[in-house]
Amino acid sequence: MSGEISNADKFRVLESVLRPLSFWYSQEGVEEVAINHPGGVWVRKRGKFAHPWHYYEDPALTRSYLKNLLYIIANSYDKDFNPEGGTPVVYVDLPGGHRFTGIAGQNVQYDSSDELAGGGVAMTIRVFKEDLSIGFGDFGFDKGARLRPINKLTGVEDPDDPYERLLLSIKRGDHLLISGATATGKTTFLNNIIKILDPHKRILTIEDTRELIVPHKNRVHVVISRTKATNNFDYRGVIDLAVRFTPDAIIGGEVSTSNANALWELMGTGHENCFATIHAESPDAAYKAFIGRILYTSPTIDREKTLKEMKEKLRVVQINRNGNIRAVTAVT
Repeated sequence: MSGEISNADKFRVLESVLRPLSFWYSQEGVEEVAINHPGGVWVRKRGKFAHPWHYYEDPALTRSYLKNLLYIIANSYDKDFNPEGGTPVVYVDLPGGHRFTGIAGQNVQYDSSDELAGGGVAMTIRVFKEDLSIGFGDFGFDKGARLRPINKLTGVEDPDDPYERLLLSIKRGDHLLISGATATGKTTFLNNIIKILDPHKRILTIEDTRELIVPHKNRVHVVISRTKATNNFDYRGVIDLAVRFTPDAIIGGEVSTSNANALWELMGTGHENCFATIHAESPDAAYKAFIGRILYTSPTIDREKTLKEMKEKLRVVQINRNGNIRAVTAVT
């Protein structure tokens, strides 16, 4: 039909529009590119870097350009993209096989101005490159060689001192659940834990209201409001997004019936340092409350098996309150 744009024309337009971004992911040695906020780009490089993420300012990556790019990518691949009333996320393989993930709208908030301006924008591009020079030896896997843990703290015995035990857990990448009744200071305590995380880590927060304070520069804030939901992005979508955004730590807000299953699943995807808070009066009650919220959306899970797994992989920090006195009363 006359007036229709062919797929070939669409991809020619796409490749042209991608140039400001492809400048970064087409460079030698680049493994991944992340845009957390307009005006800059995070580049993860191959090689034995102590801190593989590197930040570069780029004024060409404006809010307008990035949002328009998402619409053009979605249109080129006939994907539904509607941050206001449909899906705010786009998943495609760009020309060259590079894996693209993008999200825009009120579900992304970097600071207060993002909400006022109609939401933020974030995206990642995982670079595809056939590299036949990488062999088993590059994974530390050789005949006769002992397998070695990546985390040097794995297997280190927990100290008796609760304070040292918590610090070791954070450094080791353990998952934490901050438990307490209303007004015990759970979120405040969690914000103090976030400060201890390695400043070079890439952080993804998942909240229904922005409360977490993250000093790390390489961060993305995802918000799924319970009161302002206007699109179809939910916690199931968060799981896919989190996996593709390759965070070093995932920080959740309060565990609820809507997000419990997603948070628990994320704790089993290989990510380190998954943190959240929960209303409970003791560590045992915290585990049971977490399972109870999971059962709300997944009623067929094995309660006893899940409880055992939780106690193996999830450390509880219990906070209690007596009047104006707040205290950590247990670190499991």
